[in-house]
Amino acid sequence: MEGAAAFTTFSGAALVVIGLSALAAGVLAGGSPGPAWLRVWIAEAGLALVVGVLATLWKARTAHLPMLSGPLRKFGLALAAPLLVGVVLTAALARAGFHAVLPGTWLMLYGSGLLAGGAFSIRLVPVMGACFLVLGAATTLAPPGLGSAALMLGFGGLHLLFGALVARGHGG
Repeated sequence: MEGAAAFTTFSGAALVVIGLSALAAGVLAGGSPGPAWLRVWIAEAGLALVVGVLATLWKARTAHLPMLSGPLRKFGLALAAPLLVGVVLTAALARAGFHAVLPGTWLMLYGSGLLAGGAFSIRLVPVMGACFLVLGAATTLAPPGLGSAALMLGFGGLHLLFGALVARGHGG
């Protein structure tokens, strides 16, 4: 029963919406990390969080599954810690003017959260987490000018890809 809850509440459609909004944010933010760029990506993160949470709650409610217990709660707790670390590091790094290291940081932390939460979700989630983690590591080691493109590739492209896979293979 818990495995069914994890399977049922993951929304491929929501991942597609998040991917599309990330691509739009990347275009709007531009390629030069700085305060204005950061504001766009923070707004995008907030929008993605709202879309993901609402889609998950809607699917759980539609399937008559408990929202605050079982795999859904475990997934949320596993993802919450890396996201909280991301918020704190974003504030500290932005205050110090290190905007260029944010893309790799965000991608690695999100990937870590998906890997951890993926233990309580469908099989594609940890694979998606590993993709974000590898992209984040490559971004961190790459020239800083590639960070914005990496955000679009990760938060845009990977969400679109995995959203389509989930929707196709799991009725998401």
